[in-house]
Amino acid sequence: MILERHGLRLRGYEHGSGPAIIFQHGLGGDEAQVAEAFPSRGFHRLTLECRGHGASDDRGESFSIALFADDVLAYADAKGVERFAVGGISMGAAIALRIAVIAPERVSALILARPAWNWRAAPDNMQAFTVLSRFLIAGDRDGFETTDVAREFAANAPDNLASLRKFFGQPNRANTAKLIAAIAADGPDITEAQVRNIAVPTLVIANAVDEVHPIAQARLLADTIPAARFIEIAPKARDKPRHLAEFRAAVTDFLNQQG
Repeated sequence: MILERHGLRLRGYEHGSGPAIIFQHGLGGDEAQVAEAFPSRGFHRLTLECRGHGASDDRGESFSIALFADDVLAYADAKGVERFAVGGISMGAAIALRIAVIAPERVSALILARPAWNWRAAPDNMQAFTVLSRFLIAGDRDGFETTDVAREFAANAPDNLASLRKFFGQPNRANTAKLIAAIAADGPDITEAQVRNIAVPTLVIANAVDEVHPIAQARLLADTIPAARFIEIAPKARDKPRHLAEFRAAVTDFLNQQG
C-alpha cells in the first residue's frame, strides 16, 4: 500500500493474519529488516517504511521521531486498524514508545527491541551517527574509518560498525546524512512521567556487544514501565542465527500471551 502524506508517497507492507501488530524498522532500515527478524506466521504485521527509508519518498524535508510516529498512526487509520500491538527495533522502538504514550487507547501491547532511546533526546549512544553524518556528506569513508567511533566499534561492536558502513552505499548521501544527523539528535518527545504511566503489557528485548543499543538503556525502560518484562537474547554480533531465533521466540511468546 502507498500512503500519501504531505505530498510524499510512503510505502506500507502487510503480512499474515491474526492479531494486528505494527512493527517498525530502525534508522537506515526498511521492511526487509523487519521481515528478517519478526515471526513469519501467526500475526497480522503492518510496517510502514519511514520517510527517507526503503521505498518511501525522501525529499530532504525535516525528519523527526514524532513525525514518523504520526505517519505510522495515519497508516493504521488508512488500513482501518483501530487497536493494535505496536513495536519496533531501535528507532522503531522509539516510534512505538511514542505511540504508546500519545495514543494509549489504540495500543494493546508494546515491544521495544534493542531500544536506542528512552525518553531523552540525543543519547550518547547515538553520537556515532552524528560523527558518521559529517563524513557521509563528503563520501569520505576512509576518513570515517580513522575516527574514534570506528576504532571503538571495530574492537567492541563489529555489527554496529558494519551497519554504519552501509550508509556510504546510499544513493543520496546528502539527504541520508541529514536524516541520520536529525534523528541522532532527536528523541521521542515524551517525558519520564508519561513512560511511567504506560499501562499495557510491554516486552523489552536487548543484547550485549552493542554500543548503539546498550543493555542499560533497555533495562531503564523495563524498570520504568510498570508492566514491562525484560529479556536478554544472544548478541547479533556473535551469532546472528541464534539472535534471530531467540528474537522470534520472545516476540511470539509475548504476543501469544496477550490473547
